[in-house]
Amino acid sequence: MTPALFDLSNKVAVVSGAAQGMGRAMATALAAAGAQLLLVDRNEAGVQNTAREINEAGGHALPSSFDISDTAQVRALFALLDSEFGRIDFLGNVAGESIMGAPEDISLEDVEQVFRNLVIGRFCACQEAGRRMLRAGTGSIVNIGSIASMTALGRGHIAYSMAMGAVVQMTRELSTEWASAGIRVNAILPAQVLNPGLEARIAADPTLRDKFLSGIPAGRFGHPDDIKGLSVLLASDASRWITGAIIPMDGGNLACNAGGSPRKPQ
Repeated sequence: MTPALFDLSNKVAVVSGAAQGMGRAMATALAAAGAQLLLVDRNEAGVQNTAREINEAGGHALPSSFDISDTAQVRALFALLDSEFGRIDFLGNVAGESIMGAPEDISLEDVEQVFRNLVIGRFCACQEAGRRMLRAGTGSIVNIGSIASMTALGRGHIAYSMAMGAVVQMTRELSTEWASAGIRVNAILPAQVLNPGLEARIAADPTLRDKFLSGIPAGRFGHPDDIKGLSVLLASDASRWITGAIIPMDGGNLACNAGGSPRKPQ
């Protein structure tokens, strides 16, 4: 049984990027805590699989196939929300991909696309959710950022890091604007979480594995399931006085000086 503080029964959540990775993990955790879900992903088969898993476990999830980088599709998503659920209590802004490129070479078109993927579409989702939450006088929004918003990664991350910096500042601004109306807006900043893209990069350049792990005092990569507890906390009444928080989920990466290292176990 879910403790009362973390109980999401009778809550409605929208989670983007729900076909795989952290979006899927967030969705399944919210469902286990009792939330009803509208799941979003461009990967139609993947989002249907996530919804099927939740529904077969006794939850309630409706899959949908929208592209969060397209603001017209974001508005269509919220029209679907209105017709199927009639409310929103939580928004998990997870979806969004980047395009890599050296600063001197990347095209402005690619930079603009990254901002549509990670900033413009997400802001549109925040705006649509916020309008509904303001009318209700309650709600919680979580934006997935990155440690790249706080420190530089190099290796062609320029567009990604710029966009994630905007996501963090968007979170701060929205939390300030909406806190007095009962709306909470927070951000989670993961470090390197294993997914097919990261695994492919490590396979192509095996030296990256040790490079990444050298900066993570916990000594391991993140796993999508690591987001589950934070997701339920921030969606629930247990975090009712937490807003504007920028929360690392990084195994200690941001706390560790670039020249530092963890003590070896005895």
